[in-house]
Order: sequence, then C-alpha cells, then structure tokens
Amino acid sequence: MRFHMMTFLIGVSLWTPATAAEFPTFRRQVIDPEIGKVCYAVSTTDVNGDGKLDVVAVSENRIQWYENPTWQKHVILEDQTERDNVCLAAHDIDGDGQIDFAVGAGWTKIGTLQWISRQADPKVLWKVNFIGQELSTHRMSFADVLGKGKPQLVVSPLNRSVAEGARLLAFEIPKHPVTDRWQAIPLDSTLNRLHAHTHIDWNPGRDMETLTASQEGVHLIDLKRPAAFANRKLVEGASGTSPEQKGAGEVKSGQLRWNAKGGSILSSRQYLATIEPMHGTATVVYISENDERTQWKRVVLETGLKQGHALWTVDLNHDGYDEIVVGFREKGAALTNGPGLMVFECVDPKNSDGPTGSTWKKHIIDDGGCAVEDVLAADLNGDGQPDLIAGGRATHNVVIYWNE
Repeated sequence: MRFHMMTFLIGVSLWTPATAAEFPTFRRQVIDPEIGKVCYAVSTTDVNGDGKLDVVAVSENRIQWYENPTWQKHVILEDQTERDNVCLAAHDIDGDGQIDFAVGAGWTKIGTLQWISRQADPKVLWKVNFIGQELSTHRMSFADVLGKGKPQLVVSPLNRSVAEGARLLAFEIPKHPVTDRWQAIPLDSTLNRLHAHTHIDWNPGRDMETLTASQEGVHLIDLKRPAAFANRKLVEGASGTSPEQKGAGEVKSGQLRWNAKGGSILSSRQYLATIEPMHGTATVVYISENDERTQWKRVVLETGLKQGHALWTVDLNHDGYDEIVVGFREKGAALTNGPGLMVFECVDPKNSDGPTGSTWKKHIIDDGGCAVEDVLAADLNGDGQPDLIAGGRATHNVVIYWNE
C-alpha cells in the first residue's frame, strides 16, 4: 500500500461544496422511547432470517430486537442473567443456521459470559447457556483472531481481571457449545482500563488483528505464531497527569481513499479515530504517515465532549473517505443542547496528491435527543445508504437516523 505524503494542516481550511460529495441529511426515528434504565449496546443482524437487518439492543436486564421494517419489539431475554447486561455479539453459535447471541453481564461484579439460543416457541424467552466468567467483562465481538478459519468470541474486561491487568480473551466455540467447555485463549493481560476493542485486517490475507483502547493508549494485538501474541503500541492517546486522564476510551479504524476516474484506487491512507481519555472530552484522528504505519499524525477534531462513549467509522456519502461518527452521553460544549451525535467528514480537496486527513467538517446529527451510549452504521432499508443506529443512556431510547 502506497501513501502520498503531504503537509498536515490542523485547524480550519478553505472548503467549498465542490471539493467533496454532498453530505447526506438524516431523518430521526425513535423505535423505542423507553428501553429501561440504560441502553448499553446496539447491534444489527438478521434475527428472523427474512433477509432484512433487524436492530438489537441491550438494557440492564433485557435483550430485545426490533423487527425490520415495522420495528416491533421482541424481548428474548429478561431477568435471566446477573445485572447489568452490558454487551452482546451475534453469531450462529450452534450451527443450526440461525443467529444466536453471546451476552456479557454482571460486569460491575463477577462478570458472566453466556450465550442465548432460541426455543421452538418464538414467544418464549431464549435459553441461557453458560460460557464462563471474567471479572469486569465489558465488551465482546466475534472474529478469527487465532487464524483457525472460523471466528472466536473475543472478550475484554474494563478493569484489571488478573494480577497483571485486564485479560483480553478469545473463546473458541466448542463442537457442542451447550455442554462442552469453552476454552479461553489469553491474547494479552498488560493493559489497564481497557474500555474498548475492535478488529482490523492489519495484514490482509492473514488472521484478524485486535485494536485496543486503554489507559496506555491504542495497541495492536497480533498473532505471531499459534497461541503467541505480540502487543504493539500504536499511539499514546491523551497525556494527562493522572491515570484517569491518560490514553483512549474508544478506537475505530478508517480509510481515506482517492479513486481515479476509472474507479481504481490511486492512494489510500489509514487512520485511527479515538475518544480520549476514557469517557473523555476529545475526538482525535491519527493519520498514518508512512507505509509501515509506525508514524501517526495527531489531529484533534473536537474537545467539547462530556462522557464521550460511542464511535464508528463509515463512508456515508460514497466519496471514498470514511466519516467518523461520535456520540457522547452528557451535555458538553460540543453541542448547543447536548448530549448527542455528530459526524466528522474529511473535506480534503480531491486532487492528484491524494488525501491527507488535514481538514474535517463537523455535522450535527442529534443535539440533545439521545444521550448516546453506543452507535453503529448499517443499511437498514436496502437503499445502499448507511443509516445510523444509537442507544441512549440518560434518555433510555433507541433511535434510527435514516440516511436520506
């Protein structure tokens, strides 16, 4: 991969609508005004097998999904796990061709891991199956980080779960997932306040790598040989005077691609987007400055967040540049009313020199209507346009923002 090097400009630069594809407008639809005390997480998957993406949400004591396109709510887990439920990940765990869910619960106490499977009667609550325990369980996902050709359940605790730190684990799905033991493979245990992880195809053609956002910054966890992992720090994150003011709380990766008229990619530059520090005030983007991705230019996009907690990257306007979607859950200086949701769009001129990541434009999506705890993008109506889905903490709601 070849990057075209240019000087970075931090701050406001000249921009006209002709230099970028038109940014979309969004129509707000609340599909659940009162999910419970907290909407901890949102996700999308085809729950009922009709070919449409449904919305799934996690509250402190329930898992529920909203059926596309009516958004009728179906509760599939209620008061069957330790409070609070905090995370989930969708996958066909038992191989029956239907989606199941791994669920993390009891995260402020013992940290329980389980998966839920549907029963013959669709109106009955789903069955809870045991996986294991990990103190302070906070986030989970499915990805093939072991290079086995099929995904594992990757779990990250928020706080120290073993003596060394927060233990990042990959659980292999056993042949008989209801009765067999789920073997846990430690990926790393050196980080503290490990608030988030995500996966990235860092070295295409190999297994998936893991990016972590922690008190120590953003790290890449990479499989080097069977059951042996390397931990490499990519960026430091915030450099505060106390542990609570250091590092990053969220991380996602994105691409800035410049295409020729024929459609071929002339250049592509990778970036890392973060919220700093954990539950932080700043949105930051790190632009790769060399082919090896060992040098990163730090560009601060926003410093007025309060309790920044949600992050996603997606190309909303099909211009080849991934936008950065940011949500925060308490009123800060970033919005007039707040809390809410915003998008940062790279508006570098599209010319033969390629993207630099130097200039970004802020778009306000929701100012005060959702105290965003979690956000993601997905095309819910099949029109080719990514929509945004958010879950609120203090506002207790689940919201779709339709990309129009």
